[in-house]
Amino acid sequence: MKDKKNEVVSHGLIWFGAAVSIAEILTGTIFAPLGFAKGMAAILIGHLIGCALLYFAGLIGAKTKKSAMETVKMSFGQKGSLIFSSLNVLQLVGWTAVMIISGAGAASAVLGAQKDWIWCLVIGALIILWVLIGIKNLGKLNILAMGALFLLTVFLSTVIFHKTSPVLSEDTISFGAAIELSIAMPLSWLPLISDYTRTSGKPGKVSAVSAITYFFISSWMYAIGLGATLFTGESEISAIMMQAGPGVAALLIIVFSTVTTTFLDVYSAGVSAVSISKHLKEKPVAIVICVVGMILAVFVPMAQYENFLYLIGSVFAPMISILIVDYFLFKKDVSGKVADVTNLVIWLIGFILYRVFLQIDTPLGNTIPVMLITAVLCYAVEFIRKKLRKA
Repeated sequence: MKDKKNEVVSHGLIWFGAAVSIAEILTGTIFAPLGFAKGMAAILIGHLIGCALLYFAGLIGAKTKKSAMETVKMSFGQKGSLIFSSLNVLQLVGWTAVMIISGAGAASAVLGAQKDWIWCLVIGALIILWVLIGIKNLGKLNILAMGALFLLTVFLSTVIFHKTSPVLSEDTISFGAAIELSIAMPLSWLPLISDYTRTSGKPGKVSAVSAITYFFISSWMYAIGLGATLFTGESEISAIMMQAGPGVAALLIIVFSTVTTTFLDVYSAGVSAVSISKHLKEKPVAIVICVVGMILAVFVPMAQYENFLYLIGSVFAPMISILIVDYFLFKKDVSGKVADVTNLVIWLIGFILYRVFLQIDTPLGNTIPVMLITAVLCYAVEFIRKKLRKA
């Protein structure tokens, strides 16, 4: 009983670490033109939608005891799933680079030095250390890191939100677009969550704790970014971190939050690589991904951040719609087949629809309508398939 309770706590800590992130705060700054009330509404609505999907994705992995990309085989087949495994590894390389360069830039600015590449190497080395220790052995270290991050983040929040005079933003963003950016962050974890829930002895509880923890902490991080831009007029992450007061406190938030979040990216890249080829090993691939991410962080400037989030949504939103319909409504499993061409075509339609909906400003963004259309199409096709088999 104690082990299972510790398991639930452990998963809560993992997703706390995933959510305390420079990227989450950075995304929150984009919401400032909406004002605090509408900005928070967009944050909460988007996270509610995204974390509900996160829960279902985690539950599938927990119940089947399969990693995220192994569960994808249930809907798309052995070869069909390779598309998503490959895209997932690529997005994780991208996330690793984005997180390292964001953390390095902020750390460098906090200390008043322009040696970003040094901090890229320091953060990368710490991530590799986390990988070598291994997720099963991170218990006490995770508790220490999460405890420090929690206290420092509370302090940062009090510094930012004690100010009462909002600063007007000249930028613009629609409510629907804000919801979309709020959904995008939990959506980016959909291809990863089962990598952690698959070993659980309490599928429902672990999946729920993971999603709920991420909902509250990620919303909090977005709120810090929103509040910092509204009440201090700052949108640069280094300037926001300096609001925490002493440089050491800001530096600890930056480094530890970057390490704990990016560790999950590189670890899952290793798990996804194994689903592509059984000859690959999780830890060596994770280390290689981290090194590649460091190199990209040093030599490639971070740009088009919002477009990166939208690209993730366009790939994985229709994918998870199909997987949820197949698993929960039809108990379908085609993992023994080469590919399910029909589902791949439906996914492609969903992907194209997402790109089209990006040009349309809807009240609830474009993820929800695209997922609903994809889910209905998937259900209708499978329903007709079953009828034809019986005929």
